[in-house]
Amino acid sequence: MAANRLTLKRWLELYGLYAKMDLAWFFRDTKFCLMAICADLISNIAAVTGIFLLAWRFDGVGGMGKYEVLFMLGYVTVITGIYQLFFSSFNTGHISRRIGRGQWEHMMIQPISIPVQLLVEGFIPVSGSSNFLAGGTLVAIAVANLDIHLTWWWIASFAGSVLISMIILLSLSYLFSAAAFYAPAQAEEISSYVLDSTGELSKYPLSGMGLAIQIPLLTLFPAGLLGWFPSQALLGKPPLGLTPLYPCLVAGLLFFITKQVFMKGLDHYVKAGTNRYSSVGHRR
Repeated sequence: MAANRLTLKRWLELYGLYAKMDLAWFFRDTKFCLMAICADLISNIAAVTGIFLLAWRFDGVGGMGKYEVLFMLGYVTVITGIYQLFFSSFNTGHISRRIGRGQWEHMMIQPISIPVQLLVEGFIPVSGSSNFLAGGTLVAIAVANLDIHLTWWWIASFAGSVLISMIILLSLSYLFSAAAFYAPAQAEEISSYVLDSTGELSKYPLSGMGLAIQIPLLTLFPAGLLGWFPSQALLGKPPLGLTPLYPCLVAGLLFFITKQVFMKGLDHYVKAGTNRYSSVGHRR
């Protein structure tokens, strides 16, 4: 038990350290920090506004009511907000940048394990919380208008669903980022393309689209599991007659595949090394 307490204490200390660093940026250049926070907020709200306005104009889209669409958009914004809050700083989410720039060695000489570094270094609660708060607000508005009873199990289901979606999102990023172990210059930005593509596709309600579109976005490139499917499942209407646990099954399979591919790439990297290094985007 003592060891567990020490471990928890250490985690909190590390998160506190990066929170202080983020707060230091706010006090060092308050004007620019506030501009960056507002820009992120406006960008994400603008990304979902167009879809919601269409749903509002036509009283729904693809069989989904306007507040069901708002709930889905709020869910997606929560996902992107959590990503920004915990993984957007120091490229812990865009891991192909670290690999492609030859910065992986920085992590190997640190006194804490690489998984812990990846989980704590991206934490920016001051400058990175705006989208999470905006997403939570959209979800709250939608829930109030959909007359959902906020039982403890529904809240737990929502939290679990968000966790599963985050596993899928990060697994996709790390899976494709493994290419940077073999081709650092060419694949340096591959995680950006993957995250941008999933982010754009996850915002669209797929209810009115054909199976030729729905199935690929629930299997081969599961962007539909980051917004449409989980939001519908939380509203008691899982699409295509699938079990609400389907995203959990995909997340487990994708995590396993990603781990195998990433570790194989890392093994190649350790043996072959890299002749490329760039200090861009890394703390010095």
